[in-house]
Amino acid sequence: MRIIPAIDIIDGKCVRLSKGDYNTKKVYNENPLEVAKQFEAAGIKHLHVVDLDGAKSKHIVNYKVLEQIATKTSLHIDFGGGLKSDEDLKIAFESGAEQITGGSIAVSEPTKFMSWLETYGANKIILGADAKDRKIAINGWQEDSERAILPFIKSYLEQGVSYVICTDISKDGMLQGPSFDLYQEILENSEGIKLIASGGISKFEELPQLALLGCEGTIIGKAIYEGNITLKQLEDFILETN
Repeated sequence: MRIIPAIDIIDGKCVRLSKGDYNTKKVYNENPLEVAKQFEAAGIKHLHVVDLDGAKSKHIVNYKVLEQIATKTSLHIDFGGGLKSDEDLKIAFESGAEQITGGSIAVSEPTKFMSWLETYGANKIILGADAKDRKIAINGWQEDSERAILPFIKSYLEQGVSYVICTDISKDGMLQGPSFDLYQEILENSEGIKLIASGGISKFEELPQLALLGCEGTIIGKAIYEGNITLKQLEDFILETN
């Protein structure tokens, strides 16, 4: 299972929110590159970067931060937040993203999302399935849709998606543990899925549990920044499992 630390960006700074609420913003570092280099030094190879300004404004904003991390580290970056147009995608990939995550666009403009999948391929385009009460939430989690999560994921798997990031919004940033039941249900009902678990990771012991479930990767945010999980623990886990 891949270990994927998260860097969420507002105003060019590394921040975390609780349950996606922008009013709960906490700045952890003024310099996201510094954080990314710490991850790289611990043997981590993957990074999840979220443009929270982009998610709110519905177009890419913090691509310069992405470019800086991509050019000054060797981390494999997946990037999301506000990617709504072909031009947004072009900027993200040109700025160094290896994969992009499309969530809101997959709900509001499925034809466009599928065109991205056809243009770039299933290894480059990740479906973002962010759920609140098992319904998909969109636009930086500011709006609820009526789409139930399981049928939503299955419909896109049938159309060629393989990577899916699933975040239970009620868990995100709360350090209360991930949604094991939800992930198990998705994995049992979604053949061929490469599921990346996100939201709620609170302690190291949860990582082997997610690996046992069959998650392809897990995104870890606040648990690292608050010191609940150390970079040394992640380094050892990566060495043991590779």
